[in-house]
Amino acid sequence: MTTAGPAEPAHRVLGMTDDEYDAVVEILGRDPRPAELAMYSVMWSEHCSYKSSRVHLRRFPTDAAWVVVGPGENAGVVDLGDGWLAALRIESHNHPSFVEPYQGAATGVGGILRDVFTMGARPIAVWDPLRFGPLDDARNRYLLGGVVSGIAGYGNAVGVPTLGGEVEFAEPYSANPLVNVMALGLLRRDELVLSAASGAGNLAVLLGAATGRDGIGGASILASASFEDGSDGKRPSVQIGDPFEEKRLIEACLDLYDRGLVVGIQDLGAAGISCATAECAAAGGMGMEVDLDAIPLREPDMAAAEILMSESQERMLAIVQPDDLPEVLAVAEKWEIEAARIGTVTTGGMLTVRHGGNVVAEVPAASLTDGAPMYRRPAARPAGQEGVWSDTADLPDDVDAAATLLRLLDDPALGDRSWIYEQYDHMLFLNTLVAPGHDAALLRIKGTDKALAVSVDGNGRLCHLDPRCGAAAIVYEAALNVAVTGTRPFAVVDNLNFGNPEKPEVMWQFIETVEGMSLACESLGVPVIGGNVSFYNETGGADIYPTPVVGMLGFSEPALAAPPRLDRAVPGMSVWLAGPAATEAGFAASAYSRIVLDHLGGRPDPIDHALGRAVVAAAEQAAGLFPVVHDVSSGGLAVAVAEIAMASGVGIALDVDDWRELFAETPLRFVAIGLDAAPPPGAVPWRKIGTIGGDRIDFGRYGSVDVTEAAAVWRSALRRHLS
Repeated sequence: MTTAGPAEPAHRVLGMTDDEYDAVVEILGRDPRPAELAMYSVMWSEHCSYKSSRVHLRRFPTDAAWVVVGPGENAGVVDLGDGWLAALRIESHNHPSFVEPYQGAATGVGGILRDVFTMGARPIAVWDPLRFGPLDDARNRYLLGGVVSGIAGYGNAVGVPTLGGEVEFAEPYSANPLVNVMALGLLRRDELVLSAASGAGNLAVLLGAATGRDGIGGASILASASFEDGSDGKRPSVQIGDPFEEKRLIEACLDLYDRGLVVGIQDLGAAGISCATAECAAAGGMGMEVDLDAIPLREPDMAAAEILMSESQERMLAIVQPDDLPEVLAVAEKWEIEAARIGTVTTGGMLTVRHGGNVVAEVPAASLTDGAPMYRRPAARPAGQEGVWSDTADLPDDVDAAATLLRLLDDPALGDRSWIYEQYDHMLFLNTLVAPGHDAALLRIKGTDKALAVSVDGNGRLCHLDPRCGAAAIVYEAALNVAVTGTRPFAVVDNLNFGNPEKPEVMWQFIETVEGMSLACESLGVPVIGGNVSFYNETGGADIYPTPVVGMLGFSEPALAAPPRLDRAVPGMSVWLAGPAATEAGFAASAYSRIVLDHLGGRPDPIDHALGRAVVAAAEQAAGLFPVVHDVSSGGLAVAVAEIAMASGVGIALDVDDWRELFAETPLRFVAIGLDAAPPPGAVPWRKIGTIGGDRIDFGRYGSVDVTEAAAVWRSALRRHLS
């Protein structure tokens, strides 16, 4: 007969280390109660505390005259002048989307919207950068379909347009897809609301959906640990979203702000009530008394720890003055959402929680937030990195550029992505000036001459080869994407997706990425106003590529009357290429190397930050001079001009001396097309490389292809790989 061994300690089941448990004991001066242990486990999780990353995140430049709220609040906020503010936030929902793709993606949208309207802003747009494994695998096709349906189902129903994103496919994402979501909101300066609880005797009111068991352990276990075999067993940890409840919650909260009834407010996302109560209290230097019996529940007999850890969606915690409680409840009734007084703000800094009339938790509120551990984990360049850098692509002397272009256009990451974005409503609010399918989405601010552009960009393969150069290149690509709409790069949010931080090579990738992004942002004078770190994107010991995603906000006043678009090329126009000449290092992590050579190696060119700054400025100037301005990125110059030809329905003839100029992905380059338009003066190299006309994409001695044929291949690429 065998006997069972000792049960694993509760703190380990909840994802805490022995040292972290000992730290809790030291803080409390005793062993924690079960509810207290649950609270520390979620609040000290990687997902909530950033314990492996926040020492390095201090490197980011975060200050600028136009920054109103920087990192640390629910969303970053910038000043657009004339009393207008914009709120921007990006988050990840990677592990939940692997376990349950529809709900994981849908609740990712719901969470990011709450981050924005928590600041007092009305959400006006969403973007979705996505990564999946190759589509020849049925599981990856299922994940893509479920994620896209979840984003569409939630965003369309809640009434916020999805205006763009990106999608990439690579084997390291097969068992760990990346689902990042970004949201933008607008507000007036006097509508800004922060999370801090203040005023002893003020009341904590829970608004929105009832609390259930969905999402329990999501932050501490599902989002802060690696995937192993049997991850489907974590399905109960995925939240369930209700976009119609979220819509009512948005309108109720905006109504409360308009009436001046909210002292502070916090959404309930990861860590649920534990997070909302602790962060509100700690941010205001206060304490709070919380009664769990007052919380509306969807399920009977929930334990205190379950209520505190639940990540049920569509919930907000508002701090209100006692005299305003009747009006707050009336507003909730008007918008048909539940509202319950669950606590009181106190002095002394203690968070006291009662359940069934008994105290189940009594902890210093700040110990759950500021008291979380902070690690400076070992970092070391991956073994074999030098070998990766020396493994350069074996490029042929000559190619059939037309046939090569068709191969690239048939790739699902380079082909037409309208199968994705046509499932999203992008014309809600009628603010969209430049819709999905261009370099960046461009939105007007009604009643003003202001415009905002947004782009999201990432490149995991490039960062795998050189995270510092790759991250800097991503920042410049995002900056170019908004600049070609005629807007100035204004602010950045970032989603840093990495593998297991306990591996020194992953921490090296992370630190190098932060440095590369920081150098580029400093050169551009663009502040980082917020972001998210997603670690433990690892399955069976295999890490994803280091995948930073940059969300860039561009701003212009006045907006261009006719911003550049890909579909505005007409016969007789000249084609100009701005930026440096192509280099062989531009084939490192390129689409040509991946698709044609099946190769990943080499080292990208180091970034010339002075040139990068000049190229971005030149692109912004060019947007006021040329009807077509387009960033050169994935697929190189050949794909960039093909996208213009297909969108405009007209041919392009290029004059290039070397086929490498067509397919290298050397950064800091863009194409400008116009009639009698001269390049702006400056330090950026400009070359006239072709003309618009005919019905073929013509590469001279390297071949040509009919625009209609290219478009047919391009339009069917993603759909064909999904069938």
